[in-house]
Amino acid sequence: MASASAPTTLSLLQSTTASSTSRAARASPSHVSLPSSLKPTIRRLGFAAADPLFAFQVAAKVRSFGSGKAVRGVVAMAKKSVGDLTEADLKGKKVFVRADLNVPLDDNQKITDDTRIRAAVPTIKFLIEKGAKVILSSHLGRPKGVTPKFSLAPLVPRLSELLGLQVVKAEDSIGPEVEKLVASLPDGGVLLLENVRFYKEEEKNDPEHAKKLASVADLFVNDAFGTAHRAHASTEGVTKFLRPSVAGFLLQKELDYLVGAVSNPKKPFAAIVGGSKVSSKIGVIESLLEKVDYLILGGGMIFTFYKAQGISVGSSLVEEDKLELATSLIAKAKAKGVSLLLPTDVVIADKFAPDANSKIVPASSIPDGWMGLDIGPDSIKTFNDALDTTQTIIWNGPMGVFEFDKFAVGTEAIAKKLAELSGKGVTTIIGGGDSVAAVEKVGVASVMSHISTGGGASLELLEGKELPGVLALDEAVPVPV
Repeated sequence: MASASAPTTLSLLQSTTASSTSRAARASPSHVSLPSSLKPTIRRLGFAAADPLFAFQVAAKVRSFGSGKAVRGVVAMAKKSVGDLTEADLKGKKVFVRADLNVPLDDNQKITDDTRIRAAVPTIKFLIEKGAKVILSSHLGRPKGVTPKFSLAPLVPRLSELLGLQVVKAEDSIGPEVEKLVASLPDGGVLLLENVRFYKEEEKNDPEHAKKLASVADLFVNDAFGTAHRAHASTEGVTKFLRPSVAGFLLQKELDYLVGAVSNPKKPFAAIVGGSKVSSKIGVIESLLEKVDYLILGGGMIFTFYKAQGISVGSSLVEEDKLELATSLIAKAKAKGVSLLLPTDVVIADKFAPDANSKIVPASSIPDGWMGLDIGPDSIKTFNDALDTTQTIIWNGPMGVFEFDKFAVGTEAIAKKLAELSGKGVTTIIGGGDSVAAVEKVGVASVMSHISTGGGASLELLEGKELPGVLALDEAVPVPV
């Protein structure tokens, strides 16, 4: 096998036999007898489980409720959902909906991937069916002031098609024209505002600007998970002026899966973390090491781990200032009984290009002048064998430079494996970013348990960070369990 000369830390940090007892011991979640007065709560993440049983299970993970100290990321304050609102609450009411319609457009302003539009439809349809007047807002791209190529106008035909009605488009997001269009909007109608980021006050969360956005509405629904980690005028600021302010169905689902996976996973639990740099995933790795049975690493970040162990990596990407961190993460995994898997073989190239010369070598034998751009076949087999034993998997980040077909084999193999396991009842969560693009490229996105629509928001949630756009929402009426 190509990995014969590789140090043991490049594969399982613990042997399968040695770690089996540890994994088995952690496979069954601890059960805590909760007093009947305890309310299902998740404070820091501003999370509310749509499923009461799920809420109970999450609450059961809070081992120190008596002292008021919770396990990191499992905290306590349920948020109100749009599903809690009745027709009486919504009929004839003007509802400001913040969605994430930031879809990719080609040079002809045609939508190349409508995933985010489709993801927003359930909440909008629910409001329409209840007779609400929907005022829909979103950003697109990173405009500097009014930028025509970032107009939301190209979204109107597809949005109208999916909703089964003609969506009206405003030329602005605030001002007299918007006020006039809202006044003429019928019950069950939808008005799409122009790109909220055409105003610099949006990202500054300017209170006066938020007040202008909110002035045309009666209540607020945040369904933009992709921007929930940002305190912007249309995500956090408007909640100061609109009540109720509630979560949409997409936002709720994202939190259910991402918080649930980390707080109360079916065991064994594996996390696959890839991408080019360790620095961008430090928080996620450290957080997941508290929860997982397996941590599988891939992508460019692995070479920092190799070099930290004194292994030559040729001209592969290395973050020199993160070598000590890599060493500490390996030690932490050992201490916690987590099986940390690094690739044992890699696909190397003589240059960073789609047509580069390439070959497969042991991870410990990368020659000078060559760089690693993908994981090798032995690594794929090792990773797949480990994944075969799991019940919950989170994946964030590719295994190699999957934009180049020649170096996409590892990433595509992982995508196919997760699709296979999904069909066997394993919970598979694709945690945003390039991993989503990978499963879509392979054509297996539809079979995954959950595909996150958020990149940065997914990462921050998995790290256990607070999401301002969620925290600002109304608390749900607590239900004793």
